[in-house]
Amino acid sequence: MFKALGHPVRVRVLELLAIADTPVADMLADTGVEPSTLSTHLAVLRRAGVVTGRRDGSSVVYSLTDPAVAGFLAAARTFLLRSLAHGAGLLADLESEGAAEFVAVGVSPPQPS
Repeated sequence: MFKALGHPVRVRVLELLAIADTPVADMLADTGVEPSTLSTHLAVLRRAGVVTGRRDGSSVVYSLTDPAVAGFLAAARTFLLRSLAHGAGLLADLESEGAAEFVAVGVSPPQPS
């Protein structure tokens, strides 16, 4: 599962499938990758056991093997967003502390470019 999340195209495919079963043609249009590239990523997801494909006429429609995959994806997104927010908060703290140190020694802090 973690390897399946190791590439942005695979994450995007899982996001699409979390909404609804999706034909390959729609995934191609959404991701903007070449058919061979998408095929490779779908193979990784199939081997990981997180998606399955079925024929529907001349197209192949993919779906998640378990709805829990969508929950896992949502939890991963929440974790990453919280981590980024925490990192941004730490950066802001460091920047304000750095500015205070410059003022304490009588030097103007560098201005962002």
